Amino acid sequence: MTLYFLVKYLHVLGAIVILGTGSGIAFFMLMAHRTSDAGFIARTASVVVIADAAFTLSAVILQPLTGGLLMMLSATPITERWLLVSLALYAVAGLFWVPVVYMQIEMRDLARRAAEQHIALPERYFVLFRRWFAFGFPGFGVTMLILWLMIAKPF
Repeated sequence: MTLYFLVKYLHVLGAIVILGTGSGIAFFMLMAHRTSDAGFIARTASVVVIADAAFTLSAVILQPLTGGLLMMLSATPITERWLLVSLALYAVAGLFWVPVVYMQIEMRDLARRAAEQHIALPERYFVLFRRWFAFGFPGFGVTMLILWLMIAKPF
């Protein structure tokens, strides 16, 4: 196995982790939210925050490193249009993902408090959840588009 294919493997693995963890997190948060059970939401959100830190963040850091190395190893200029668009979209994805992390942390904390105090989830939780849900579509969609650009290199 050449260094190029090893780095390419890590790059593709990073993309899989980002998409897989993202879709898993979205599913579990949505399912927990649908229960309206503050304790269950708090426990689920706690695991989601850990998963985002351990898996998504690692992959998000790995992607530009392996991508840059792939460019170097393959002599691909940064001026390739598909690459420029991918990098711009990566920044856009980050603009949606970073706030989502903070929303998840706050939703977890609000659900914990509600569970500890045996009260209903506060309105702030629902505002954050709607925003979190809305941010997921463009954030995830852009990530899917980046994957397509990496594979197809259409222009």
